[in-house]
Amino acid sequence: MKNFFLKINLAILFFILFSTQIFSQDKAQEINDLINKYYDYGQFNGSVLVSGNGNVILSKGYGYAEMEWKIPNTPDTKFRLASVSKQFTAMLIMQLVEKGQLSLEGKVSDYLPYYRKDIGEKVTIQQLLTHTSGIFNYTDDSKKMKAIEKDQMKVKELVEELCSRELDFEPGTKYNYSNSGYVILGAIIEEVTGKKYEDVLQENIFMPLNMANSGYDHNSDIIENRASGYEKTMEGFSHSRYIDMSITFSAGALYSTVNDMYKWDQALYTDKLVSKETMNQIFTPHLDGYGFGWHIKNAEIGNIKKNLITHSGGIFGFNTIIMRFPEDNNCIVILNNFSNGNIRNLGNSIAAILYDQDYPQPKQSLTEIMFNTYSEKGFAEAVSEFNLLKDNKDEYFVTERELNNLGYNLLKKNKTEEAIEIFKLNVEMYPESANAYDSLGEAYLKIGNKELAIVNYQKSVELNPESESGKKVLSDLQGK
Repeated sequence: MKNFFLKINLAILFFILFSTQIFSQDKAQEINDLINKYYDYGQFNGSVLVSGNGNVILSKGYGYAEMEWKIPNTPDTKFRLASVSKQFTAMLIMQLVEKGQLSLEGKVSDYLPYYRKDIGEKVTIQQLLTHTSGIFNYTDDSKKMKAIEKDQMKVKELVEELCSRELDFEPGTKYNYSNSGYVILGAIIEEVTGKKYEDVLQENIFMPLNMANSGYDHNSDIIENRASGYEKTMEGFSHSRYIDMSITFSAGALYSTVNDMYKWDQALYTDKLVSKETMNQIFTPHLDGYGFGWHIKNAEIGNIKKNLITHSGGIFGFNTIIMRFPEDNNCIVILNNFSNGNIRNLGNSIAAILYDQDYPQPKQSLTEIMFNTYSEKGFAEAVSEFNLLKDNKDEYFVTERELNNLGYNLLKKNKTEEAIEIFKLNVEMYPESANAYDSLGEAYLKIGNKELAIVNYQKSVELNPESESGKKVLSDLQGK
């Protein structure tokens, strides 16, 4: 009888294991088919890892790490993480807090003697971690960033020149995402430890977790299996703009692979790096649901809600996201090597597959279809096709930005009349957009139609009264 029950239990166990394997295979196939659609529509090119219940369901590359040589992306291709780097900086800070070398209530001036004291004596470490410091986000200054993006900057120089402006608001009163705060945190790590940020990172996170394919992305280094970054245009892909990674430093200069990011994800369920109590602090939401290097939210996935711990990143040539569902030990990592990929929608749809929920299929860009038709059959045929398909919202999408970019693409090629037609389409599709009217006004101005330029600039300023550039052009046109 004992042997009989033993056989029954073994049979049940085998059935459960077999069913789980089939379940995972079905999920993997559905996820793979979905990702291939995004790739076919030109909305994704990179690597993806998906895990369910702590087991990897899918780990795969799509498209090319190096488009010129057609070198494929793989699970071990190295991508720039951009702002996904912040969670590692936050972890280093919390390790120093556990060791008693830092205090969350400690002020910046306590640890960074060269930082301006009038602000440094007000702002705490915790406020830097949670983006509530009020310190201006230096990457919002596009003019300054354009001027210095190719420069190699030392940490002290970066902090003093880019992260030391007047406060945007009183510390602790608001949430405002600030790369400056995480650069300052990196500087504090170096000051407290007496070591380079990247060395502290290797010693305290990457080496203990055997994340051998992760590191600080120095532009000049030869890094095996590193992906190139691209921009997608109407004409196809082009190389992205150059940025020296010293400018992003501890706010966004790291690289990794989907496989290494899974090791990181799994370590966050343990006390390998910090205690459970400290881990709970990291994942406690503050203003706007931001913890220490993570967004924490109650995400709606179809008809259910799940606790989601996530962060995304974007930098020239790359965009990235990690989505963790800690209640079920589920994780999604998406690393994309062109700037304007549609990875957030892809991630949400993968989550829906994991939880057996409905999700929308990817749609094709109607602006891209119109451009391709224009290249092959002419402008009139392209506009006719656009008007025919624009109401089919189940299969196609139209964005104001894409239409606007196409208009300016034509404007730069001195195809002004065609550009005007595209801007008019944009105004028709987005009648509440100040930018759409501004662009149309600019195009009319280029052909010397002052009357219609004034009409469209007036509408633009009416929709956005704070547009100083629009008001100035309008004033000049009206001779005021």
